[in-house]
Amino acid sequence: METVNTSGKRKTAIARAVVKEGTGKVTINKTPLEIYSPELARLKIQEPLGLVSEKVSKVDISVNVHGGGVMGQAEAIRTAITRGLIDFFKDEELETMFKTYDRSFVINDTRRKLPKNPLGRGARTKRQKSYR
Repeated sequence: METVNTSGKRKTAIARAVVKEGTGKVTINKTPLEIYSPELARLKIQEPLGLVSEKVSKVDISVNVHGGGVMGQAEAIRTAITRGLIDFFKDEELETMFKTYDRSFVINDTRRKLPKNPLGRGARTKRQKSYR
């Protein structure tokens, strides 16, 4: 029985997916996807699964994710699942279909938070000047 290990990242969230032959179960941190909350994150995770539902019904996907926030984790999970499906089925058409639909399905989003600057309270804010 073949298994494929893949990973996905978004900001500080890291997701590791294991794809193997099965009956279509998807679990995230040992929680079934059907009861994963919040709902917006669940819908984001289900996006690549809905595009290839006939292939997803033949595999079991188990994802471990840590770090970051809820939506960062959802996008990392989405990338890990997509990469796992592509590696498991070894299908070039599948990869091009995912890339044309949304590039972030296959490729990690490299954007990070800007560092704080010394003259202000954050990355872009500056202290106000008063001349009077």
